[in-house]
Amino acid sequence: MPATLFHRFVLTIGFLSLFHVAYSAAQHRSYLRLNELDFTHLPLDVIIQAFISLFVIMYGVMNVAGDFKEIKASAELENRFWETFKNVPSFYTFSHRGRFLNPSYSSYKDDDE
Repeated sequence: MPATLFHRFVLTIGFLSLFHVAYSAAQHRSYLRLNELDFTHLPLDVIIQAFISLFVIMYGVMNVAGDFKEIKASAELENRFWETFKNVPSFYTFSHRGRFLNPSYSSYKDDDE
């Protein structure tokens, strides 16, 4: 389903509503500080508006983003053989402690010296 102007408008309204929630929460905190009251919780209308904004944004994003594609790990791994899984260059070790642990160990670097 393509993103229509309606879905983009819904997404914009959702973000504007969420910004309004943030502004309302900051304004409520400043009101409490001016009147020297303790902060216990946000007013119920701010919490309800936050949840409604969240769901409106989720609806808008799901319709603007387009069709979701299925993630198939098996499609990428079908052409690989078991031997290629063991061959990982990040596990190659060229400088190791073998020569210090075994006195009879000789490497190519030691042979040149």
